[in-house]
Amino acid sequence: MRPTLRTITSPLEAIAIAMICFGWSIYSSIQMVSAGFNGGVFTDANLQSLIVIEIILGGIALLVLYVRGFAISTLYPAPSLSGIAVGIATYVVAVGVVWISTAPFASSQGAQPIDSMVAHASVSLSTIVPMALINGAYEEIFLLGFLLRGMRGYGLSIAMGVSLLVRVLYHLYQGPLGAISVLAFGLVLSLNYVRTGSLFTAVFTHVLADIIPFL
Repeated sequence: MRPTLRTITSPLEAIAIAMICFGWSIYSSIQMVSAGFNGGVFTDANLQSLIVIEIILGGIALLVLYVRGFAISTLYPAPSLSGIAVGIATYVVAVGVVWISTAPFASSQGAQPIDSMVAHASVSLSTIVPMALINGAYEEIFLLGFLLRGMRGYGLSIAMGVSLLVRVLYHLYQGPLGAISVLAFGLVLSLNYVRTGSLFTAVFTHVLADIIPFL
């Protein structure tokens, strides 16, 4: 008989899954920072590569969790009309929080690497949409559905802190203001997830955040 499935995780398991899912992205992000934020650009080719990589790594992580008795079915973000509506509202709130968080530093920091990457992007809508769908689901499933929820037994502040730390680390390539934006955005999504328990809302909000800047 298969043992009772669980939704909690241990620190070692959390580290292992975080490294599977985000280790390469964290390394690449730190490398870009070390190189002075040079070389980053969004193209159809690298966004399509991101889709493939996230499907492969996500599949590996889910397989590991399944073998270890984690209730991976609870990581499925079930779509709903109410989730879409709340996701839109959450996106609006997140944009406001990001603006409030970055406004005090905007004049001193100037243009950020992420601004240039988006401005010089060579991408098509047929690539952006599937990338946003897969990337939004990938990140929130493992950051919120797995890490934040899985580590709640160690306290909400630790669970949120670990999830936000991982989120910021692999977005360092966006520059100082970009990192603050990601932190603020992630905090809004985390608080909403804790309040509602809706993973789909977080995924839909993230999808909007990935698509709208390119429109």
